[in-house]
Amino acid sequence: MEALLYSIPISLLLGGVGLAAFWWTIRTRQYDDPKGDAERILSPEYDDHPKQE
Repeated sequence: MEALLYSIPISLLLGGVGLAAFWWTIRTRQYDDPKGDAERILSPEYDDHPKQE
């Protein structure tokens, strides 16, 4: 039972650190990929038109 006194606060702390790191990556625009978007626009693989059979 004494292990719960240590493991619950530690797990909450580690979860908070992970959540803070995730929000930091969102705010610093780590997931933006403008070069990839520019290359995908020119690719015929991602065409908006349905394929003609």
